[in-house]
Amino acid sequence: MAVIHHTTMSPTKMELLTEWLPTQPWYRGGPEAELTKAGGFRLDDPDGEVGIEFMIVTDASSDEPGAYLLPLAYRGAPLDGVDEALIGTSEHGVLGTRWIYDGVHDPVLVARLTALLRGETVAQAQNESDTPDPSVRVRVADLGTAAPVVHRVLPCPVSADVSGTVVVSWQRPDGTRAEGVVASAQGAY
Repeated sequence: MAVIHHTTMSPTKMELLTEWLPTQPWYRGGPEAELTKAGGFRLDDPDGEVGIEFMIVTDASSDEPGAYLLPLAYRGAPLDGVDEALIGTSEHGVLGTRWIYDGVHDPVLVARLTALLRGETVAQAQNESDTPDPSVRVRVADLGTAAPVVHRVLPCPVSADVSGTVVVSWQRPDGTRAEGVVASAQGAY
C-alpha cells in the first residue's frame, strides 16, 4: 500500500512538469506551459519502493486548452539506464530526495499498469492512502504479451467500450468534467 504524505516537495511536481512538458514531442501547447492539476489516480507498488501516479493536467498556454496524462514514477534512487526519462529531482519533506521519472520508462509502473488492465489490481485515490478510486473504470482484457499504451494527449480517440481500457475523468479549465481513455492494451482494440 502506498502511503500518501501530506508534506512539501521542493521543487514541486508542478514546477518540474511545467519545465519538462514543453520539451516533449507530443506537447501541443505554447512555449511556456500553464499547468493546472485536473485529476488522476495512483497504483501501488507491492514492494513499496516506487511511487506511481497518473496525473492529468490541463494547459492554458494556447488558444485551445489541452489536457495531458503524465505517468510519474517516484524513486528513492536513480533508475539505471533511463537518464533521458528523468523529469527532475525534488526534496520530499518526509522521504528526502526523490527522482521523478516519466513513468512509461519505469518497469515497475509499466508492470502495475499491465496488472490494472488485467484486473489484478485496482486504482487508488490520488491524495489518500489505501483508498480505492471507484471513478477509474477499467475494461479488463486478456493482454497476452501485449504492452500497455499510455495516451498522453487527451481526450484519446480510442473507444471506452472496447476491452483493455482505463477510463478516467478530469476537470476542464472551465470547471466542467471531461472523460476519456488514458491507457489501453496495445492490439486489444
